[in-house]
Amino acid sequence: MVRVLAVFLAAFLLLPSPSNAAPTPSKEDGATIGFIYISPAADAGWSYSHDLARRALAALPGVTTYFQENVPEGRPAELAIREMVAKGCTIIFTTSFGYMDQTIKVAEEYPDIVFLHCSGYKTAPNVSTYFGRIYQARYLTGLVAGAMTKSKRIGYAAAYPIPEVIRGINAFTLGARQANPEVEVHVAWTKTWHDASKERAAAEELITAGADVIAQHQDSAVVQRVAQERGVYSVGYHTDMSAFAPQAHLVSAVWNWVPFYLDVVARVRRGEWHSSQFWPGMESGIVGISDFGPMVPQSVRDNVLKHREAIAEGKEVVFSGPVIDQNGRIRIRKGETPDDRTLLHMNWFVQGVVATL
Repeated sequence: MVRVLAVFLAAFLLLPSPSNAAPTPSKEDGATIGFIYISPAADAGWSYSHDLARRALAALPGVTTYFQENVPEGRPAELAIREMVAKGCTIIFTTSFGYMDQTIKVAEEYPDIVFLHCSGYKTAPNVSTYFGRIYQARYLTGLVAGAMTKSKRIGYAAAYPIPEVIRGINAFTLGARQANPEVEVHVAWTKTWHDASKERAAAEELITAGADVIAQHQDSAVVQRVAQERGVYSVGYHTDMSAFAPQAHLVSAVWNWVPFYLDVVARVRRGEWHSSQFWPGMESGIVGISDFGPMVPQSVRDNVLKHREAIAEGKEVVFSGPVIDQNGRIRIRKGETPDDRTLLHMNWFVQGVVATL
């Protein structure tokens, strides 16, 4: 659950990278790398996006990788990390927020091993943190959804009302209302990251209430399947989910961890790695959007790609003012852009979102 609570706590994420010396690096001719996942590696969502990068590393000469999936947070995570140490791993990626304290604890005992914790905010001389500005991709998928809805009612199946999820809903809604100012985005909370029955129930509820496009902040592709079954459009998350709903899928907001993992491992092997905190955006290639579904008109595609380029070049800021909340209060004034602390602590909805916290 708390994998992305870091975005609520992580004002620390924005602190300058500490100038710590790197631990003893892996040899150039080999590296053994471990991954810890909160959900199934084949979930088509969060863990799967990381596992795609693990596979890219495994294909490198001299690299061996291991992974453990479905690892609960707390004591089980510590045991899983220690098992990776016992396997001889010299680099260990822990990919859930709730693994943070366990990562720090084990890292203190093994200063010559490099640890990287996804979405956390605690670092050490041999521990870095990393995440990405996926809200930028959410905005782009909102542009698509807003252009494609006929009912002007979009559904959004969402896990938990925490800043990371809220920020994504808000960015998506800003994009949807940029395309169609009359759009409303109705949110159904599932209170889970990965539960097929709850995700299905949320999607069914939203469609029955009149949504003709369904988006999600869930790990599986169940919402996509329901959209296809019910004859409405869908927007995926984490990976390209078009294979699960080829007649419904418009686009997905996607993670591409491959360049980050390849770069980190290369720097460790060269002895150039040092502890840092990493929150990149679309310019990095780590966050982005999938290919469009065949039903998306060329004019919509061209508009979205124009915005994608502007965001990547720093010419467009998703939450530039004026931004008004659902109660009519000005949250970001005209001409202003929010700092990262504001984004990381976002606990309010923009105008057009129909949801409660």
